[in-house]
Amino acid sequence: MRPSALLAALVLLAAPAHANDVATWTPEMAMRVKRVTDVRVSPDGTRAAFVVASAVMDGKKSEWLSHIHVGRADGSGTFPLTAGEKSDSAPAWSPDGKWIAFLSARGEAKGEGGDKKPKTNVWRIRVDGGEAEQVTDEKGGVTALQWSPDGRSIAFVMPDPRSEAEETADEQKSDVRVVDEDWKMHRLYVVPVEKDADGKRPVRKLTTGALSLGSPAGGPNRFDWSPDGKSIAFAHQPSPLVDEWTKSDVSVVDVATGTVRPLATTRAAESDPAFSPDGKWIAYFVSNDPPTWRRRGRVAVVPAGGGSPRLLTETHDQQPDIVGWTRDGRVLVSETWRTVARVAALPADGGPAVFVSPEDVMVASPSMNAAGTHVGFVSQSPDKPVEAWAASLAPRFTPVQVSRVQDLPAVAYGRTEVLAWKAPDGREVEGLLTYPVAYAAGSRVPLLVIVHGGPAGVFVRSFTGAASPYPVAAFAGRGYAVLRVNPRGSSGYGFDFRNANFQDWGVGDYKDIISGVDALIAKGVADPERMGIMGWSYGGYMTSWVITQTARFKAASVGAGVTNLMSFTGTADIPSFLPDYFGGEFWEDGGLDRWRAHSAMFHVQGVKTPTLIQHGEADLRVPISQGYELYNALRRRGVPTRMVVYPRQPHGLQEPKFIADAMRRNLEWFDRWVLGREVTSRD
Repeated sequence: MRPSALLAALVLLAAPAHANDVATWTPEMAMRVKRVTDVRVSPDGTRAAFVVASAVMDGKKSEWLSHIHVGRADGSGTFPLTAGEKSDSAPAWSPDGKWIAFLSARGEAKGEGGDKKPKTNVWRIRVDGGEAEQVTDEKGGVTALQWSPDGRSIAFVMPDPRSEAEETADEQKSDVRVVDEDWKMHRLYVVPVEKDADGKRPVRKLTTGALSLGSPAGGPNRFDWSPDGKSIAFAHQPSPLVDEWTKSDVSVVDVATGTVRPLATTRAAESDPAFSPDGKWIAYFVSNDPPTWRRRGRVAVVPAGGGSPRLLTETHDQQPDIVGWTRDGRVLVSETWRTVARVAALPADGGPAVFVSPEDVMVASPSMNAAGTHVGFVSQSPDKPVEAWAASLAPRFTPVQVSRVQDLPAVAYGRTEVLAWKAPDGREVEGLLTYPVAYAAGSRVPLLVIVHGGPAGVFVRSFTGAASPYPVAAFAGRGYAVLRVNPRGSSGYGFDFRNANFQDWGVGDYKDIISGVDALIAKGVADPERMGIMGWSYGGYMTSWVITQTARFKAASVGAGVTNLMSFTGTADIPSFLPDYFGGEFWEDGGLDRWRAHSAMFHVQGVKTPTLIQHGEADLRVPISQGYELYNALRRRGVPTRMVVYPRQPHGLQEPKFIADAMRRNLEWFDRWVLGREVTSRD
């Protein structure tokens, strides 16, 4: 990748050399870290396909360009299978292992003057090389695909395309929109792989009516072919609104006739169906009843033809994600165990869950191969970037690194360890503590605290040098200790811990954070006079809340934070979210006082902490008005503040130039207000 002018400027942010001249991490280095995703092992277990994305930041471009790579499952012979200026994703092996189908928006622009960009469609390419062939030419934009067991068809999910009338209205500037009407439902389709006698591949729609296989914000719902290829099990909700995941059910469609029959339709939310290898059973996830955003559930199995479901044993975190069935008839699930992503196996007879992967190996985004013998996943650690891995499941979990795509400079990273402490109420809390590079034991150093989103997110043992608005490795290279807290409400510690912030945002979780800071002060690590705090989404909520409760932190950075619970609920795309966490609507008895009591905007009168605010302008999850509310209040109070708006960005920053900018600004902000360094900003 050629260095852009922006990255060249970022070099200036490198920390001064330590006495031993050890090179340290910079935002420029972070943008060189490739993203590795979608690891898929071939049916015979001998090869793996995976997606590698690199940041492109030259000239007018600011995007992640992804291509599909293939390698042997023993870690040898890796090569890029696709190339070009268009991204490719979602690789899927054909049953005979000779082809890989994938998604791409390749092709020529259409319309007058080429103003209509090509939509994402299904393509296929031979694994041994050659040109990619387009399989579908649809206007809606395909979001997911899966081969039929016989390899003759491909099922895919696509939202309803815009009608000619809608496109005309858009061109004539008469494109009014009525809220919650004329939804674009996400449908299930099937297309033959080979062309017919007329040289065409006729596409058939399998689902109609109020059945949406996902939402634009939540992505496509899972679907799965029966082993005999006659039917497909799929999860659906009555609309494409992300807020309606709580109404998700599972049905089965007959591929030949399009007849849909319900399979699991209780008041709970059912999702993620997967056929057993013999086709007799379907496993699926079933939530608590009624479903809650704090998510609690189990795996159930039901006869494929219908009948009474049987619940399998509870898992550690009580929110298992189904990976698939193993060849010997167990259900493999993925879950976070404290600060590690792991996989566990659930016997179909209801026996106890058994962790398959060890507690010191990150197994993230796992996928099962068609034979149920191997798992593909990505893995990383605080000082090692993400790579693609594959593991056989029998006789035991045996992981092998498949990719070696990272090409990063040799630098020193701050040591990361799990830190545990007691909150004031006696509850044990954990976090990840990253020490400054070349930390001298017993010395006090400036401390930065990061709070994750969710609130049911969790900090795991990921690479500290990854591109993120909060560059942990770069902070450590500049002399900071960084504490990433998993306060009550986090995943990874069971439902009781995840539910412990019910009606309690800003109270128990605040004490968890502050007690962690106090533990580091007592340990002789943190300098109480040099501390800062930051977080995105719920982490932004907590950061905005913390500065209304204490002046201990010298600086704060609020990323896409919820600052006013009432106005957030009235403008976000998840209006049921906070009523679920606070036990009712704000207009109900006692609701108004309770919601105001937990909103930063009603407590800003005492804030003195210099605060940076960063927000995406196209954020539907936490609308940008939340950032403006806090910014205007702090500015009117005379608090040093700056708000940075990122055009086109949703809830998380996507464009590489903006991610690099956010890193730079956070480094500058904390250097200025925590360390007292003079900072020359391009602003």
